Amino acid sequence: MTIAANVGDVAEAEFEFACTDSIVAIIPKDFIDRRWLRYCLNSLKFYLESLAPQNAQANLNLKLLRPIELNLPPFPEQKVIADTLSTWDAAIEKMERLITAKETLLNGLGHRFFIRGNAGVISKWNLTPLCEVLKEHGDLSTGAETVYSVSVHKGLVDQVEHLGRSYAAADTSNYNRVHFGDIVYTKSPTGDFPLGIIKQSSVEQDVIVSPLYGVFTPAAFELGVILDFLFSSPVSTKNYLNPLVQKGAKNTISITNSGFLRGKLWLPMDSSEQKKLCDLIQTARSEIRALQALLEKLHSQKRGLMQKLLTGLWRINTHGDRK
Repeated sequence: MTIAANVGDVAEAEFEFACTDSIVAIIPKDFIDRRWLRYCLNSLKFYLESLAPQNAQANLNLKLLRPIELNLPPFPEQKVIADTLSTWDAAIEKMERLITAKETLLNGLGHRFFIRGNAGVISKWNLTPLCEVLKEHGDLSTGAETVYSVSVHKGLVDQVEHLGRSYAAADTSNYNRVHFGDIVYTKSPTGDFPLGIIKQSSVEQDVIVSPLYGVFTPAAFELGVILDFLFSSPVSTKNYLNPLVQKGAKNTISITNSGFLRGKLWLPMDSSEQKKLCDLIQTARSEIRALQALLEKLHSQKRGLMQKLLTGLWRINTHGDRK
């Protein structure tokens, strides 16, 4: 168990090793099922975090750990509880692997068509300046729209819901209005996207974003989906932006909206091919979202089971029937 920084993280050791004093080894006695103990300790993470003194970083010590009491069922019941929760863990792991496989297939499509440049040998694909397929419409706030931000994983999101508060100026009259299907470029470096994030808006109603963002309407909605997919890759985003962006001494990004549109990409220019590729991308993404929703349900069910089984609210006899 970690007792510093990430307090309360628990794992089973699969081999002998030496560790720093930020980790303590907890050895279960003969009448304790080690898997049950791991689940039990995992369920205490928030409680353990509350015990840790909040200095430069949270820390626990053995003096705080030793008095903690656990609801201890008989050994056979411990094993059944551990088996039950392990079943949910196995289902969660399989779902995570399936999602990863789906994402790998989808990312492979992007690598094949965009990153490696194979699209350039396909007829009806042209090396096209973005200024020919994106137009900056320049629409501003009417005062009725909600302020949005751009997230790497969620695209355009309500700023308050995403960040917990609004960072908008008191006067938002100069904020850029975003229509459904518009492409938005935020020039703020974020994680794997050091030169900014590029997303298509899937928000049905008009919203507004900071005037520092670039907002563009694609020549066709399907082309916007393709661009959003292309720029979901950190590699292809960096490859496109790197020749266009100037970085300041404090890692600030300098690029005009017209400068953003100067770059060229291999893109399908035939409308029927755009629609086929758009449908493929949207279907794959829809499948992944559905699997992610199922994964969250499994996590929720496991949390509910842990709360009931590890506190004794639900009892299980050694034959596996819940009391």
